[in-house]
Amino acid sequence: MNSRLFLEINDLARATPWLHAPMAGYAKYGVVLFAVLLLAGWWIARRAGDRMPAAVWAPAGMLLAVAVNQPIVSAVHEPRPYTTLSGILVLADRSPDPSFPSDHATMAGAVAAGLLLISWRLGLLGVAAAAVMGFARVYIGAHYPADVLAGFAVGAAVTLLGYLIARRPIAAGLDWSAATRLRPLLRAGGAAAADEAATAGR
Repeated sequence: MNSRLFLEINDLARATPWLHAPMAGYAKYGVVLFAVLLLAGWWIARRAGDRMPAAVWAPAGMLLAVAVNQPIVSAVHEPRPYTTLSGILVLADRSPDPSFPSDHATMAGAVAAGLLLISWRLGLLGVAAAAVMGFARVYIGAHYPADVLAGFAVGAAVTLLGYLIARRPIAAGLDWSAATRLRPLLRAGGAAAADEAATAGR
């Protein structure tokens, strides 16, 4: 079933040559969009105040998810589709790395989950971006659909479960940082508030 779905998407890729460049470009460089979304999450959290722990955790959770994914990839050691299936269209740069779970999908799933912790609207945009990333990775022949789905699951699980553990320590660190020169990075209007706090402490 996994191979059959891959081949159906590969047939779609053959029939849509006009999509090759955008799909291959997004599959390779779409990580930039996720970085922009994380910055947008920080901006939203900075204005909201109480969402800053989630904004701090979102990129950290993404990095942790990718790190957790590595031993899984090594243990499963699934070959890439283009090493086992003959005659398929391959738009990806060929890699000797194993296929399951997809690192790109793990990253995307982790970022989408982190953004949902900050803002539902931004999170849904992240989910859409992740879905397109997952489809693109299959479209270019780099992964099977199951590789992508597993990556989404690993990324989202590590981010959400990790936040349950990290939220309080992060919040405590942010409370301490709010009394320092870092405050403008954490809260809108932070510079004026920091000056007032410094004056009050004299």
